[in-house]
Amino acid sequence: MVMMILMIASLVFAWQGVAMHTQVTVEEDRFHALQESYFSNSKAVRDGAASNSQLTQDLVTIQNYPSTLLQLKLVGVGKILTGIYVLLFGILIALIMMPIRLKKLLQQNN
Repeated sequence: MVMMILMIASLVFAWQGVAMHTQVTVEEDRFHALQESYFSNSKAVRDGAASNSQLTQDLVTIQNYPSTLLQLKLVGVGKILTGIYVLLFGILIALIMMPIRLKKLLQQNN
């Protein structure tokens, strides 16, 4: 039962990490589209934008996107590695328990 829980937990972590990495591709496409629409305007238009205009908000979003992408990538890798660690821990437990169960089985037969 414990092994099944460990296996399911490791698969959940790995699945979440892969899902985050899949989301990175979508977010990068949005980021590049936002950059393209922002930088298609002339420099005079960008510099002359009002404080709370859509163009200024786009600039703030562009400046914050790299940290969001980095967070998705790093947390995704962390979740994948956590899933691998939990799976390897489960395998270690199984390898440790095998000789103990074999010993009990042999003692019951004697």
